[in-house]
Amino acid sequence: MSAASNNEFQQFLGVFRYTRRAIDLVWQTSQRLTLGLILLTVLVGSLPAIAAYLGKLIVDAVLLAMQVYQTTGLVEYQPLLNYVLLEALILTCLSAAQRATTAHQALLRGLLGQKVNEMILEKAQMLSLAQFEDSEFYDKLTRARREASTRPLALVNKTFSLLQNGIALMGFSFLLIQFSPWVMLLLFVGALPVFIAETKFSGDAFQIFRFRSQETRTQIYLETLLAREDTIKEVKLFQLGDLLLGRYKGIFAKLFVENRRLILRRETWGFILGLLGTLTFYAAYAWVIFETVIGKITLGDMTMYLLVFKQGQTAVSASLTAVSGMYEDNLYLSNLYEYLEQPTPNESGKLTQGSHVGDGLRFEGVSFTYSGATKPALQAINLHIKPGESLALVGENGSGKTTLIKLLTRLYDPTEGRVLLDGSDLKDWNPQVLRQRVGVIFQDFVRYQFLVGENIGIGDISAFDDKKRWYKAAQAGMADEFIQRLPEGYETQLGRWFKGGQELSGGQWQKIALSRAFMREKADILVLDEPTSAMDAEAEAQMFGYFRSHTLNKMAILISHRFSTVRMADQIVYIDQGIIIEQGNHQELMELNQRYAHLFNLQASGYR
Repeated sequence: MSAASNNEFQQFLGVFRYTRRAIDLVWQTSQRLTLGLILLTVLVGSLPAIAAYLGKLIVDAVLLAMQVYQTTGLVEYQPLLNYVLLEALILTCLSAAQRATTAHQALLRGLLGQKVNEMILEKAQMLSLAQFEDSEFYDKLTRARREASTRPLALVNKTFSLLQNGIALMGFSFLLIQFSPWVMLLLFVGALPVFIAETKFSGDAFQIFRFRSQETRTQIYLETLLAREDTIKEVKLFQLGDLLLGRYKGIFAKLFVENRRLILRRETWGFILGLLGTLTFYAAYAWVIFETVIGKITLGDMTMYLLVFKQGQTAVSASLTAVSGMYEDNLYLSNLYEYLEQPTPNESGKLTQGSHVGDGLRFEGVSFTYSGATKPALQAINLHIKPGESLALVGENGSGKTTLIKLLTRLYDPTEGRVLLDGSDLKDWNPQVLRQRVGVIFQDFVRYQFLVGENIGIGDISAFDDKKRWYKAAQAGMADEFIQRLPEGYETQLGRWFKGGQELSGGQWQKIALSRAFMREKADILVLDEPTSAMDAEAEAQMFGYFRSHTLNKMAILISHRFSTVRMADQIVYIDQGIIIEQGNHQELMELNQRYAHLFNLQASGYR
């Protein structure tokens, strides 16, 4: 064997490394069902050879009974009846075992599908925000989720099928070898070409599947745009339906051409190579008939050998098909485990209290660059926010304000420098304790299709169902007044996805989001990242004023483009292209008379 061929063979065998893991996964899902499936597999594999041998005994018993009747005129039916009843019992047991196998597989399929989906979603909770913002990672996630719930059980079923057919072949071999050892060679020669072709085309199909992940994600995204209530308004208004549907159809047409080419090649070669199996069967057929004619074997033997050869050929073909299918399933399982084995961020901090309690937040020489970016999003940021102080971040979109908040909440870690809380690096804090101390409302906060109260309760998962906390937080967030007017108050379903759902205005949703921040009673760092953009200037100023009155002993960080609101903050930082260019309170920055003062005066002139 050449080095290249040996390497290809090693790669082929290497693919099967996921079989053991799939079996372990099925075993963990349900040990009882897995054991039942193993026992049924052994039973279904053993009974066909026994049934075939009983068929031979029946034919021979019929011939013997005919001879006895011709000689004596007596009908010896009891031995024949015993064989028939025994064969009927065997076939009944076989049918019952096959039905039970199907039931076990169906039950395992449901349980395993749920387990694999849970594994994918649990892994997602362990990954970093940077991974979710990586398009290559999304391709891995897409590949893992497609067929992930079915492939492990399919692989195990094929493994058991291989075991079942192996057991059946052992029984068939014991019977056929009495006729001729060469018959066994015929069985494998007839099935081998189809196996090679199927394995080759399985690999081709997997490569097509793997390299079209981006097109698949695009199709899913287009489906979302065309069929979601939060996007359909704009699609209709801008008459985007034909454009988006055209792109959707175009992707399908491209993928279908590739699929059609593969299907036609696969089935054509499968038919041509399958003829070899048919030819070997009829060669054996002729051989057995010839041996019967010349008297070397009985008519019962002939019946048995023909049946056993046909079933043996089916078993060999099924075994090789199972191996080919296992190869294909292993290829697809590589997607699942490639995703599950993604490295997770090291959040090993254990601190529950800082080294200098009461020192507040510090950014010391903090810089950050996004993966794949050539320019830093933040450069040499130095800040100090004491308990009871408020900080306002201003600057153009894309200047780095939200990135700074992501560093504060440890969604990212700084590329350079460090962020301290009460004198200790955020990396040394216990992540759960740290996040309990921070309440953040992002501009793109999630509008959950839950009950009103649950939308608020999300702010503190430990009090998710605490209705008293809902009411208290909603009052602090200025949401209680309009909630009381809803059909079922705090029990009103929000959104249009579910029956009876109510939609809120942008300003009402923002009050719901603000109420979430007040749910976090342990939080002493509250961040508002432009959550009031849907409100007018007066309503926003009122909300921020109300917010400050309820956060006097806490650190508050505000991001807003409205300078009339920003002026309330104790400290204002103007960020431009990731760099702090101005810092101070409102009066100091106005006296500085630079960028902040210019934009403040520009906005103020619009209200005169």
